[in-house]
Parts: sequence; structure tokens; C-alpha cells
Amino acid sequence: MRRKLGNTGIEVSEVGFGAWQLGNTREDGSTGEKAVELVHKAIDLGCNFFDTAPNYALGKSEEILGKALKNKREDVVINSKFGHSPEDKIDFNPDLIRDSVAGSLKRLQTDYLDSLLLHNPPFEALEGKTEHFDILAELKSEGKIKAYGASVDTSKEIFALLNNTDAQVIEIMFNIFHQEPKKAFAEASKKGVGLIVKVPLDSGWLTGKYDSSSSFTGIRERWSEAEITRRSKLVDGVRKIKDEDTSMVHEAISFILSYPEISTVIPGVRNTEQLSHNLAARSLRLDDSKLKDYEKLYNDKIKDNPLNW
Repeated sequence: MRRKLGNTGIEVSEVGFGAWQLGNTREDGSTGEKAVELVHKAIDLGCNFFDTAPNYALGKSEEILGKALKNKREDVVINSKFGHSPEDKIDFNPDLIRDSVAGSLKRLQTDYLDSLLLHNPPFEALEGKTEHFDILAELKSEGKIKAYGASVDTSKEIFALLNNTDAQVIEIMFNIFHQEPKKAFAEASKKGVGLIVKVPLDSGWLTGKYDSSSSFTGIRERWSEAEITRRSKLVDGVRKIKDEDTSMVHEAISFILSYPEISTVIPGVRNTEQLSHNLAARSLRLDDSKLKDYEKLYNDKIKDNPLNW
């Protein structure tokens, strides 16, 4: 199944490939030829949307995708970003956009990006008070990118983009535990803006593999003991709502795909087993009663005290 990426003219697989872990040895990501094979397997299974960024695995994510996709370019959709460099430095100086895009194109072995997003930029950029979107429009007219927008986390940021810029694509954080951005869905749909959903599994919690006794390394060390306990209780709440024979991953992805305003969801991928399981959720949808149950879970347990992402 494919969905329209807003009014861009681009069609994307309902479940895409989040390439943050690709080449990322710190996060147990797939590397070398196995990583290339993983990308090829995704295409064979019908996935055509690949989300990456210059800083993912310090540039290796884009490099692996470039190697894997160079002979399949017309069959896939590549989304990359600006603002976080391969050296893992954050700099949103608009004068750096062209060099950043040139670097991404070189690593990806292509002459265009299907979409380019400002990677959680300062709010003033979302308000159209900077040169960023003027430069993105120039790059589009030059054929370097087909569409552009930003990756953000909240409805306030989404509304700022919708009201002040000509963004065509917005990547949002949205999942069972983070439903706040939903209030902007109708306006995005009205304006023909494609929505990509990141962090669909709440950094692993909605896979069901963590509980109150779990310990974390790397980026996941950010959670306090109290946050781990709270998330564990919320996971128990999801288990009480979902059908016993439905996996947590499928429940989480089908929750997101039940909203027609969403174009694609991009869970991370480490191996072929995980890839196949993610993609098997494409045909799944939740009925209205379950959506209301999850809305109630969010309203009762999270809305007034949002989780620390």
C-alpha cells in the first residue's frame, strides 16, 4: 500500500525505513554488506521510503543508503535533513544549507533528494523569519530537492510551519504515548502537507521489550528511574487494550496508520526479522473503539504531564 506525500506528487510506502541505526555501531545498527542487504530486502518487501540525515551514524547512514540505492534510485524516495552535521554538530546557519545538501548528495550517490527537512530547527525558522525556506525554494527550483519542510515534535511547531512557510512535508513525533501533535492533523491535511511519523515505538517502549527493571545505555540513558517506572506502567496499559494475539509493534504502528492524514511511519530497522515484522503492519488498522481507548489512556495518564522524550 502506498499513500500520497501530501500534494508533492510523491507516493510512499505506508511503513518506511528509519535509517538512524543504519551503520550505527553505538546503537547496534546493521553495518557493511549486511546493511546494504537489509536495504535491498526492504525494497523487495515493498518499502520505498528511506529516512536519513547527515548525522545518522556520523554520515555512514547516508553512505550505506547511497551504496544500496544507486542502481535503484527511481524506485525509492529519499528524505534527508539539515542542521546536524556528520561531525554531530548542530548549526542552522542558512549559509550552510547548500554545502550540507551537496554533502548528502555525494554520500547518497544521487543528484537529488525527494525531500529535505530542517532537523528540529529554531522556532524562528518555523515562523518564516529566517532565510531557510527561501534557500529551500531555490534548491527545489534547481532540481536538487523535490520537496521540503521540517522535522518537529509539537503541534505548536506544526502550526507555525503551516501558517508561516510553504513547507510541503513535515516529520512529526506521534505515537500512543505522544498524541499532542494530533490537533494539527486536520490543518495539515487541508493544506496538502505530507506527514511523516518518527519515533513511532517511543524509542523501544512500544515494542514491549522494556519494563521497570530495564537498564539503558547510549542515548536511552536519558531516562530517570521514575520515568522508567512510569513508562512501564503505561506499557501495561497498552497491553490491557490491545488484543492478546497482536504484537506491541503492530499495535503501535497500526495506531498511527489509522489516521488517514499520515503519509508514512518510519520505525528504526536493525535486522531482517525486525524489518519484516515492521512491514507486516501495513495492512493493519485499529477500529474506532480502540482509538478512543488509546485517546483515553493518553488524556488520563499523559496529557497534563507529558513524557520526557
